[in-house]
Amino acid sequence: MEKNERKLKKQLRIYMKKVQELAAQAAAHDVDQNKDDKNKMIRQETLKRKDKDFEGMLEYLKEDEARLIKTLITDIRPGSVSATVPCLPAYILFMCIRHADYINDDQKVISLLTSSINAIKKVLKVCSPDGSLSGPEGSDPYLYPLVSAMLESESIPSLAGVKSMGYRNRSSSMDTDADGPTTYTLQGLIRQLSQFNSIMRDHGLDPEVVGQVVRQLFHCINAFTLNNLLLRKDVCSWSTGMQLRYNTSQLEEWLRANNLFQSKASATLEPIIQAAQLLQVKKKTSQDAEAICSLCTALTVQQIVKILNLYTPLNEFEERVTVSFIRNIQSVLQERNDPPQLLLDTKHTFPVLFPYAPSALSLEAVHIPASLGLDFLVRV
Repeated sequence: MEKNERKLKKQLRIYMKKVQELAAQAAAHDVDQNKDDKNKMIRQETLKRKDKDFEGMLEYLKEDEARLIKTLITDIRPGSVSATVPCLPAYILFMCIRHADYINDDQKVISLLTSSINAIKKVLKVCSPDGSLSGPEGSDPYLYPLVSAMLESESIPSLAGVKSMGYRNRSSSMDTDADGPTTYTLQGLIRQLSQFNSIMRDHGLDPEVVGQVVRQLFHCINAFTLNNLLLRKDVCSWSTGMQLRYNTSQLEEWLRANNLFQSKASATLEPIIQAAQLLQVKKKTSQDAEAICSLCTALTVQQIVKILNLYTPLNEFEERVTVSFIRNIQSVLQERNDPPQLLLDTKHTFPVLFPYAPSALSLEAVHIPASLGLDFLVRV
């Protein structure tokens, strides 16, 4: 009997363990079932409200995601939404994300965000400066003409007959090229900047972000111009300095007219402004050397010396910069800890900061034009 009792107790322990395991599995199943039931209830409540109250959310089927991305990002044209709410495609995407989050569909949220980011990156690779989709991938039709616009555009009439050695006469072709965005005139450059600014404003970009974009553009203008000045003897003259100063003043005036002068964009022009002044000041006495050193704070010692070495007199009455004067400059500036880099980094990018700017637009009031072809979206 004792042997039989031990056997039965052993079997009882085994059965008790199995019961506990089954109970745990049943509890887990009940939790999952409750979660599914809750999601179904939320879904049913959402469907009931579709035709009654619009709460600023949009529902779409998972299989329509590619169509949604194609309509709002890949194939969108600025002109098709220019007369609507600024940033309408972004609002529509946000309303879709809100609904996916509302029904606790994490995978749908992740998929939509990932697809949107990848589509935007793809569009940016083939986007031309005017905001339309054209041109080969990696093409850059905008930056390089800036050099000619800043250094060779003769926008001051009095300089028409004053040319330095080897100066190329391109004024006639530049003056007639007034329509294209890659024109070599100063006014063409300003028109291009205005076009960029208009596109950003029309799309509702935050003013602080607009200022950061313009700052990056002005850095490119300064870097390309200064680097070319440091590499070309034919433009290192008094007349070029006068022209450069006038051109930079026109860019500063453009910043003021567009309420962008308080941004950091104007500061990026300081090196080329000082280079223009260096070309114009007297370069003879020790007092001139001290004045140059106190003036050219945004230029490195290497850049100052390089410009002085390349400086070319306009005529036989103007003297060249003497070696002793350049050595005087070097001795005065020898305590500077400038980096040993002559040319500016044209590919340098400033970090972009996106400020939090709450929208005053009520999502319930957003109207989606039928022309976009988004009839597969359901207002929730």
